[in-house]
Amino acid sequence: MSYINPFLYKAGPIDFNLRLIKQTKHCRHYLVDFPVVSANCYRGGEVARGEYFEPVNKEHAPLLILIHGWGNSVLPFRWMLPGLLRRGFACFILFLPFHPSRLPAEIKPHMSNLTPDEWFTFYQMAVTDVRRIIDWATQNVLANQRQISVIGLSMGAVVGSIAMGIEPRITTGVFLIHGGNTGKIMQTNSISRFGNKYRIPKNEYRENQKNYANYLMELADKGFENVTPLQRTYLIDPLTYAPMLKERPVLMINARWDEMFPQETSSDFWKACGECERVILFSTHASIWIWYPLIMRKINRFLKSSL
Repeated sequence: MSYINPFLYKAGPIDFNLRLIKQTKHCRHYLVDFPVVSANCYRGGEVARGEYFEPVNKEHAPLLILIHGWGNSVLPFRWMLPGLLRRGFACFILFLPFHPSRLPAEIKPHMSNLTPDEWFTFYQMAVTDVRRIIDWATQNVLANQRQISVIGLSMGAVVGSIAMGIEPRITTGVFLIHGGNTGKIMQTNSISRFGNKYRIPKNEYRENQKNYANYLMELADKGFENVTPLQRTYLIDPLTYAPMLKERPVLMINARWDEMFPQETSSDFWKACGECERVILFSTHASIWIWYPLIMRKINRFLKSSL
């Protein structure tokens, strides 16, 4: 019943276009584009984009796939890059389908009120893009196949945790300010552009939560590809995939007063993935970067011990 998996694709040729834009004595910096091979795709969004940073003097370097959050929130990764490159990591920043460089014009006017089909297609494209980067890196012998990691931020952490759940080639995951149980996230978050437009009546919410809990129990018993979900949204919920991470190193960094991913939802994911290493910082979703030095110490120590 593998048709249940929305992230399957026909591999085809590895057609990545790299354009060198800068080289230093430590690294080469490329702009990258490649065809989207997701089963569904936005019209005008057929090309995926990103940036690749390659250490000059290290072959088969560990690969970090960095996945940003909503919009164009790439800046935190640019802060991280110098230190990661010095430590010998190759880094690929994937621009999500909602990044300005990829966003179709027809979606821009209603970015804060996307349809269920648009959300589903977004996750199909994003997760498949991650898998395609791994195809490219491994088949071109650019990366150590035993050391491929994702670092995801906010919505990028949702994408990264789903990708890690279905993609055994990802050995390690770092997920910043994210959680699981999309229904609960949309019902309990305090971000007006999401919460106010996606909340449903309480009785409907309780029924949906009951149905989702039953689905998760059935998954645990029968396996992901042997259970047909009652709602398609279950297939793009990181909590669905959290139990698949139990045997791999995962670091979660959460905000105590996260408006987007309330602490209960991050705890739900943490418990489901086997109570991985976790740090809870005294901040909101956006202000977590006041802890940047501590965040980087935690990430660097975790990667050193896990890879």
